[in-house]
Amino acid sequence: MIDRVLPWPPTADNKGITKEFIFENFDVAWAFMNEVAKIANQLDHHPDWSNVYNKVNITLCTHDEGKVTEKDTELALRIDLIEAKFKS
Repeated sequence: MIDRVLPWPPTADNKGITKEFIFENFDVAWAFMNEVAKIANQLDHHPDWSNVYNKVNITLCTHDEGKVTEKDTELALRIDLIEAKFKS
């Protein structure tokens, strides 16, 4: 069971957190993903994600621990900041 406030909703199995991002079009979604990739590489923590046209779905989980860790919450918060740049 998750015992702290998470920045994103938990996955169905409570082992991760997930969020869907919707952008104006494919180009904006792809640019968002490029920015997320840079941060993920810096943090050495990479998302499970998918992209269909203007939608990007991201799930974060620290797989070697089988649960949400600080790595996931840190990356989620950074991704939310990146999203804000593309929505403003």
